[in-house]
Amino acid sequence: MAILFTFALGTASGDLVAEAFGLGYLASGILFGMIIASLTFGYFFLGLDPILGFWLAYIFTRPLGASFGDFLSQPTQYGGLGLGTIITSALFLGAIIAIVVWISLTRRGEDQVAVS
Repeated sequence: MAILFTFALGTASGDLVAEAFGLGYLASGILFGMIIASLTFGYFFLGLDPILGFWLAYIFTRPLGASFGDFLSQPTQYGGLGLGTIITSALFLGAIIAIVVWISLTRRGEDQVAVS
């Protein structure tokens, strides 16, 4: 349920900021990216609780993705690049695959265990 709510509300909040508040897709994507960056700064430099920081960042990833997705897919007369949903989905899928492959090959994020 939590995932369904965050997806639905995250997409709606991204559209609200971009369309109803008149910020535009690119600017709203940058805004949500800056919010996530400020949470990252808070975690690394200001002692933000890691659990709170994770969930706040998780919540803001949905409107971030929705804003950039709309920016790429929507027609130019609505403030997008006009790539359409198929090309935009393929770009996002390609980015996800590239990140997963890179993490798998570099073993980034794995704890190094010393064997004695």
